[in-house]
Amino acid sequence: MDRLILVLGGVAIAALVAYLLNRGHRAVPAANTQTVPRELNRNDFSEAAKPWLVAVFTAATCNTCAKVMSHASHLASSQVAVQELEYTAQRNLHKRYKIDAVPMVLFANETGEVKRSFLGPVSAAELWSSMAQLRDSSYGSTPTDKAADATTAGNS
Repeated sequence: MDRLILVLGGVAIAALVAYLLNRGHRAVPAANTQTVPRELNRNDFSEAAKPWLVAVFTAATCNTCAKVMSHASHLASSQVAVQELEYTAQRNLHKRYKIDAVPMVLFANETGEVKRSFLGPVSAAELWSSMAQLRDSSYGSTPTDKAADATTAGNS
């Protein structure tokens, strides 16, 4: 009987220690409050006539935003409009599109549909690669289609 009491006491102490150690380490699900717009009204942006828009939502107090904007600015071309939307200067657009985290980079096509987005730090290579993929896919052909077109052209 004494052994049973000792075993039960040991189990109780082990359970208490385990509880105390895990008490501060409970897994709490992270709240995902960042919203990414699905569509942009191209008339809200300068150079609305260009086929592609890269909208960069930033804030003056954000240290990462300037670097992301610098990377994005290199995408500007005759086919791509790049516009910075700093929170203080463009607060109305941040509110309209429910932007609650910066930096946020949105790639929108000519109809305003957001085709790709980045939240937080992003490299110039990632931005360039995304733009290239989107522009290639916008012509409605895949690598397989291009190969088939080349084969068909060779047989003509």
